[in-house]
Amino acid sequence: MELPAPIPLPKPQGLNPELVLGFRFGVLFLAGGVVPNPLDLRFRKVSGLSSEVTTTTVNEGGQNLYTHRLPERVNYGNLVLERGFVVGSPLNLEFNATMSLFKFSPASVLVILHNELALPLAAWLFHRAYPVKWSTSDLDAEQHAMAIDTMELAYSRMQILRV
Repeated sequence: MELPAPIPLPKPQGLNPELVLGFRFGVLFLAGGVVPNPLDLRFRKVSGLSSEVTTTTVNEGGQNLYTHRLPERVNYGNLVLERGFVVGSPLNLEFNATMSLFKFSPASVLVILHNELALPLAAWLFHRAYPVKWSTSDLDAEQHAMAIDTMELAYSRMQILRV
């Protein structure tokens, strides 16, 4: 019995099919099993997808050619999310509760990178994320620009997922 030939996927014109583009992504806030509000899925920019191992230098007695660098811990920067100014967002209510009432509700945040067929290629899961900074772009009567909210989250750990 012969297997049917695989269906070829369409190739983007003028692009290397191995090239992964960084503009198809989504952000999910996973808090208490609640379905995310569609307003809180779309962001114009995500940054801070990084981790770094800090090291301690240990000098060995009598050894002047090199030092030992021992791993100490993993450090993470803040996850930074940018989007257009949104009214009526549950995420804004969470940030407001943190900034005005000092009430924290850590949640997991999932950032997903998609391919041209909207299939997930990679993801970053941020555990126990909570707001640490919230800002809105300048309001300027001389500029014809969209108002942008920038949200920064600290988190305990980042898990990188590849499909």
